[in-house]
Amino acid sequence: MTETAITSRDNPIFKRLKKLAESARARREARMTLLDSEHLLTAYLDAGGQPHTLVRAASFDAGKLAALAARCQQTKAIVLPDALFAELSPVATPSGVLAEAAWLNPPVIDATPLVIVLEDIQDPGNLGAMLRTGAAAGATLAVLSKGCHDPWSPKALRGGQGAQFVLPLQGGVDVAAWLNAFAGLSVALALAEDSDFYALDLGGSLALVAGNEGAGLTAAVCEAAKVRAHIPMTGRIESLNASAALAVAVFEAVRQRRT
Repeated sequence: MTETAITSRDNPIFKRLKKLAESARARREARMTLLDSEHLLTAYLDAGGQPHTLVRAASFDAGKLAALAARCQQTKAIVLPDALFAELSPVATPSGVLAEAAWLNPPVIDATPLVIVLEDIQDPGNLGAMLRTGAAAGATLAVLSKGCHDPWSPKALRGGQGAQFVLPLQGGVDVAAWLNAFAGLSVALALAEDSDFYALDLGGSLALVAGNEGAGLTAAVCEAAKVRAHIPMTGRIESLNASAALAVAVFEAVRQRRT
């Protein structure tokens, strides 16, 4: 694969990549994003995606990319000085490899619904981790409210570690309205409720609803859910992190479905 060297911030390709790195609006309008690291690029290829542009930092050994580059059909390749590459990277210590890639739209799984519903999750790492948990548990769909962080941001993609490529996503949703239309059991994970989450039958069509890291779920969403339940905690701590709470809940559903 022949690489093109870019050394100027005024280069139109660099400007386009910079917008994708920084702007949710640019990503949404183009339906494109930046994948950071060899791991994410591998996961994207494994999911059937083909990147538009492969980006290498000058200090990164091109030989290490040979196997991945061979899997990229009709992909442009560019190399950037380390300083310019660092401007695109979502982390303080850049991986040395980026890819410009289109959003993937995995098909909705034909199975008993196991939906994770996320309201106003604003930390990209948390959001990515929650999508990763859903994908690992075999969730059939992730529903995201309008107040959630962009699931296709580079930082959320790092947190998801490939989840966005295999888990169907529905974003910008009015969660209360969605829950009112959902025919199965919807469970709002809420601290102040008396219902014991472990006492619920989670074997059928199910939507698990988790809320904002600090504020939790809104009253409207709690009212729209069919059940409001808490995860029992015997230790001397007030609450679980939103991502941890969802992980406990979704894998309890997996456990019940296996038995």
